[in-house]
Formats: sequence, C-alpha cells, structure tokens
Amino acid sequence: MKVPHPMSPMPSLFKTPKALLRSALALTCWGASCWAQAALPIQHWTQPSGARVYLVESHAIPMVDVQIDLDAGSRRDPAAQAGLASVMAGQMASGMRAHPQGQGPYAQAMDENQIGEAWADLGASFGGSAGADRMSFALRSLSYPDLLGKAVALAARQMAHPAFPEAMWVRDRERMSAAIRESLTKPATLVQHRFASAVYGTHPYGYRTTPETLSRIGVQDLQKLHAQSLQTCRASVSVVGALTRAQTDALVTRLLALWPNKAACRPLPAVPEVAPLTQAQSLTVPFDSAQAHVLIGQPGYPRSDPDFFALLVGNHILGGGGFVSRLTEQVREKRGLSYSVYSYFSPGLHAGAFTVGLQTRPDQAAQAVAVAHEVVQTFVREGPTEAELQAAKSNLVGGFALRIDSNRKLLDNVANIAWNRLPLTYLDTWTQQVERVSLGDVRRAMARVLQPERMVTVVVGAPSP
Repeated sequence: MKVPHPMSPMPSLFKTPKALLRSALALTCWGASCWAQAALPIQHWTQPSGARVYLVESHAIPMVDVQIDLDAGSRRDPAAQAGLASVMAGQMASGMRAHPQGQGPYAQAMDENQIGEAWADLGASFGGSAGADRMSFALRSLSYPDLLGKAVALAARQMAHPAFPEAMWVRDRERMSAAIRESLTKPATLVQHRFASAVYGTHPYGYRTTPETLSRIGVQDLQKLHAQSLQTCRASVSVVGALTRAQTDALVTRLLALWPNKAACRPLPAVPEVAPLTQAQSLTVPFDSAQAHVLIGQPGYPRSDPDFFALLVGNHILGGGGFVSRLTEQVREKRGLSYSVYSYFSPGLHAGAFTVGLQTRPDQAAQAVAVAHEVVQTFVREGPTEAELQAAKSNLVGGFALRIDSNRKLLDNVANIAWNRLPLTYLDTWTQQVERVSLGDVRRAMARVLQPERMVTVVVGAPSP
C-alpha cells in the first residue's frame, strides 16, 4: 500500500477501513448532541416482501447501523432444547456454504476464520443473537458505497447460507457446557435460576440453558430453525445512519434477498401468557459465601401495558433511581444492610419479572428481606409523595439525552419502537409522557401490577446448617 506524504492535504483518502471507522466513532458524540436537541423524524414503510423498515437519517458521521429483528427468540424454544435460538444465531458465524449459484462477492465457502478476517478487512461488524422475545442481527459499517456494499453482501450471505459445521458446534457446545457448569458454582447464577423458575413457572421466560438441553441440540435442529425463522415478511429492520430513504430501501432489499423461506406468512403459534402467582414463596439455598444474594419479585407487565410511563416513574422512586430511591434510603442509608439495592421491571411481549435485588451479610439476610418487603408494601399501599414524584420526573427528563447519545443507543430505541409497534413520535413525546404522570397514576398502576403478599423471595448464601 502506498504511504501518503506527511503533508498530504487529504490524508483521509488514504485511510484503511479500520482507520476510517475510528475517525467516524470519534465524531459520534458530536453527532449525537444534535439528536438530543431536536425532533427525530423516523421514516417507516413496508417493502413488497413484507419487511417493515424504520429509518432515522443521520448524516453527521459516515456510518450506518442496522438491526434486523424476528419473532424467533427463546420463548419459542422447545423446553427440552432451551438455548436453541441463541445457539443457532451464534453458530451462523462458524462457517458459510458456497453460494448456490456462485454469484456475487463472497460467493465461495468460508470458515469462521475467513469470515472474521473478511469483516476485519472491511472495518465493519456483524453478528446474531437471541433474547427472550426476538432473534436479532446487527450490522455496523461505514457508509462509503464501496465498503457498505461489500458489508451488505457479506452479511446477506452469512444470514442466508450458514454452514453449521458439526465439528464447530461440538467444540462450542463443550465450551458452553463448561462455562455453564462453572457459573453454577457462583451464588449470583444460582439465585437468578431459582428466581426465574419460581416467578415464571413453566412459561418459556423461565427456561434456562443447561448442558443437558445443549446436548439435545444437533446440527439438523439448527438447520431447521434457520429455515423456519428467516422470513422477510416477519422482519423488522431498523436503520440509523448516513443514508437516504431510497438508499436504505435498496440496502434492506439486498440484505434480505437471499433469505431461504419464501413461503407465505402464516400466524405463528401463540405463546401462553405468564401466569400470576397465587401465593408467596420463600426459598433459602445454603451456600458458603461472603455475601447472601437476595431476589424478591413476581411477574410484572408486558410492554404493551398502557400504564408503562406511570410504572416507569413509580419504579424510579421505589428502587430504580439509585441512591435517591426508597429502597436505598431504607435498606442502605438508614440500616446499612447492603451497599446496593435496586428494583426494576422487565416488560416484554409477556409480563417480564418485577425484581428487587440486593446483597448482604448472610447473618443480616433475614432483616434485609424484611425491610425490603416492608418498603415495597408501603409504597404499593400509599404511593409516592409529591416531592418524590417531582424529583423522579426531573431526573428522568434530565437524563433523556443520554438515552440517545450514540448511534447504537439511537438504534436500540428505534428498534424498540419497531418491535413494539410504538408511535413514530415516541421519542419526540417521551419527556412529555413522563411529565404527564400524576401521583394518582403511579398509585393506581403500582397497586394494580404489584402484589407484595404473593411475591417470591430467594436467598442464596445463607449460613450452612
């Protein structure tokens, strides 16, 4: 490669893709400040294939971020093969079959090292993952046409033609199983597992990947799930970056052009709702550790709940606001029972858990649990004070800019709007929605959703008998 003269007036022309990406990232915060101060026009349309596209044009930096979401998350895993969706998404980087027609760039078969090197050469990144509700693919690239075109071609091939080499899966399965076994020696993992099982019961949200469930997953299972999941009519595609609508439409078309499932979309099987708890449950797991790990909670609410903002503000006061929350005041500040205590909701397509969490000395666990329960009960019964409400709203509104201060965060928000079918003006009206919440709204919403007398309490790390 020719090295430019040190006094070259246009050194950027000689930068490698990696160097260009570093330069673009350096400008991200500058570009993001514009988003925080102005309305965010989100463009939305549906392609002939059925793919739903959401775009925020951001031309401050030459970068494009894309996220593709599908209703193929772990809630659709068979119970005996918990982890299937996550495994399939991850194994798509382990190898790529040759293009069936031998067409276009990257038409040859590639192993995982060659795929990794190809992405490194482009200074771009691509990967798949699966959460509880959705399977996602994320692409990040500079927007220069020669680089972006190659990145799109490689991502399209990787999604459509994974090889799922058995040797790679056997290797990775052993690594994953070993990591799971090692994690089960830690109280933090044990408390999460026991809590999820108690809160969700038989609902898929409570499934946990184990060495046993991994052992039941074969290459044929990965191939079958891949063929079933990748349907353009089910795709939600979110794009943030330096592209016009026409350029974005063409990009999405190329990304999804090779997807294998061209069959007409049919409704997916319904997933049952999370069953409410009928009674309180207390689980104590003896474990020799310096700290007892405590989780208290119950099923919460789905993201579609109309009281979302009232519950957001209410939880900020209860335990989501850090050092200014009630739980922190009562458990940490007044009694010194825990360095950190918190609460949060996890709304999804179904009622994700409401969780109160803390760590404390094993000999103080019973007292810390009692205080935390009392704080939740009092808050549900009485609600917040006017001073607490105003402080929480001011804090949330003041911190809104930090929710969209980078391409990645903005993309997460756009994908959230797309996935949950929220109004396109959601980000523009977010602060007004928070400011509109009243004392009555918080009291009513928290009392409707939370039942302290029926919550699960799990303590791992109590003294051994």
